[in-house]
Amino acid sequence: MVIQWYPGHMAKAKRQVTEQLKKVDVVFELVDARIPYSSRNPMIDEVIQQKPRVVILNKKDMANLAELEKWATYFAEQGFYPVAVDAKHGKNLKQVEQAAIKATEEKFARERSKGLKPRAIRAMIVGIPNVGKSTLINKLANRAIAKTGNTPGVTKQQQWIKIGKSLQLLDTPGILWPKFEDQLVGKKLSITGAIKDSIVHLDEVAIYGLEFLRAHDYDNLVKHYNVDVSQDDDNIAWFEAIGRRRGLLQRGNEVDYEAVIELIINEIRNAKIGTYTFDIFSEIERDYFG
Repeated sequence: MVIQWYPGHMAKAKRQVTEQLKKVDVVFELVDARIPYSSRNPMIDEVIQQKPRVVILNKKDMANLAELEKWATYFAEQGFYPVAVDAKHGKNLKQVEQAAIKATEEKFARERSKGLKPRAIRAMIVGIPNVGKSTLINKLANRAIAKTGNTPGVTKQQQWIKIGKSLQLLDTPGILWPKFEDQLVGKKLSITGAIKDSIVHLDEVAIYGLEFLRAHDYDNLVKHYNVDVSQDDDNIAWFEAIGRRRGLLQRGNEVDYEAVIELIINEIRNAKIGTYTFDIFSEIERDYFG
């Protein structure tokens, strides 16, 4: 599943981020806590370079907290300032401001030594589509400013947003890299909703999600669907069992596989079965970090 999806506004967004970078003190890189590695845009490092960075791991309520802690440690070791939040429910948001203060401490100390007056921290928020940027901004601002939506590509232009007295945020459209060479990364992005369903093979995504749960949360998977299927049975057997248990049938008492695929994806994506981090740190470290 090699996915190519790079609308023109994303190419424009990359140019805009590069142009606006000089105006900000710190960058907020927003990632999905369920896929802290796969939801990072490789272009971001190239564009941001040495600018102080707060990595905000959003949707922590849907992630495996033990894995999330490992990722927070990893990002801190990279010199970033990690913060795990649940923007939808407004949890841990004060830590974002605190991290921004820490990340810009040296810069503002230099400004004070030059006699410059105190001012608000200027931050740019970047990330791939549908990781919750607009939701986070609205919660931080305590008012509906940024457009939100549960599909990628809602934010189309940049805007400055005042966050209390201490922060000014520059929202940017989501930036997605031009091509996913790694098929597994594409499946992870899809299972969490970062990619439009219309451009992927949903059967492959459902199989990925099902196999992940069979490997990592088998007992809970069986309990959730109340099916009598062994861990060694193939995916078709699972689709059959789930479809019949949920009454997803067509004429002739045949299982509606498309409906089963949609069900599995939606229930994993919306944490109806359990809370998961698909980027397991030990596996990413082995396969990508060398």
